[in-house]
Amino acid sequence: MNTVLCRWSAAPFGLVPALIVASGWLPVFAAQQAAGTPSEASAKSEAVAKVAGEVITMAELEEAASAQLKQLDRQRHQLLEQTLTQLVERKLGELEAAARGITTEQLMQAEVQGKFAEVSDEQVDTFYEENKERIRQPKEQIAAQIRQYLQQQQTGQLHGDLMKRLRDKFSVSVQFDPMRAEVSAAGAPAIGPADAPVQLVLFSDFECPYCSRVVPTLDQVQEKYGDRVRLAFRQFPLSIHPHAQKAAEASLCAGEQGKFWEMHDAMFGDQKKLGVDDLKATAATLELKAEQFNSCLDSGKYADQVKKDMESGQEAGVSGTPAMFVNGRFISGAVPYEQLASVIDDELTRKGASSPPPTE
Repeated sequence: MNTVLCRWSAAPFGLVPALIVASGWLPVFAAQQAAGTPSEASAKSEAVAKVAGEVITMAELEEAASAQLKQLDRQRHQLLEQTLTQLVERKLGELEAAARGITTEQLMQAEVQGKFAEVSDEQVDTFYEENKERIRQPKEQIAAQIRQYLQQQQTGQLHGDLMKRLRDKFSVSVQFDPMRAEVSAAGAPAIGPADAPVQLVLFSDFECPYCSRVVPTLDQVQEKYGDRVRLAFRQFPLSIHPHAQKAAEASLCAGEQGKFWEMHDAMFGDQKKLGVDDLKATAATLELKAEQFNSCLDSGKYADQVKKDMESGQEAGVSGTPAMFVNGRFISGAVPYEQLASVIDDELTRKGASSPPPTE
């Protein structure tokens, strides 16, 4: 249950390429490179090996390793994003500390550590009761970890609040564009207008406990942002969950009768009832036409659609659930609402769409 905390650290050498791009050195460097190297087309056709006289080209090699190469590209870009955020936040801290005539350490002490409230036993108890179905360990064994998690969560929230205030105060502008994947939501069940400035595509598994945890977070998003966000649901049943495949198909069978989201809510509401008989019983409580639903589920009518969703997710870099893409920006796991909202706010700003006022 560990969370990543912000650190006032120096930029690693991995940031150098981003600084080259920002400074304008890259076009000159690229021109120099192009002048003394073969064209891309000829490089692709270049032999990298021969087997019994049969050539293996660079193009074949890159194609065979394409999935791993894409993953490396994503990791590199994400590292640059994270490091740039650290640099921006370190600079903000320095500016604010200088304005107050104190050190950055004193600033953090005043605005984060100094405002920290000790996690009570009651808070630990509440968290355990709300999550014990997922934790599946006695409270006595897990209480210390829960306390640490809640402490880290509070520290992260205080730090995030401070950085948000400082970003507004010192007018931060970031030109480095986040990594974006091309993720289609065509034909997927969705809520919100098709032309919403923020397109959120979720890959999820109805048997995954972490996926159920993100449901209230997405409810908050819909409540706060309204028609500024379109949420599309795509299937990603994991093989470790024996009922997930049929649950995914059941949601699409319910969608045939206009009740995808009702089935979605019912299955996430009780993840112990995902066997085929349970799914049919749930459909009956939703007043779906039993013969049509049962035939759809038994025939595996949507098995291919589920497979296509999974292939699309894997192509975009999904390996676990829940996984979200906010205008193509990848977010892995059941992240807190505040983290998701910060990405949505950033996308609204980038598109020149006004962010709604905070809810009461």
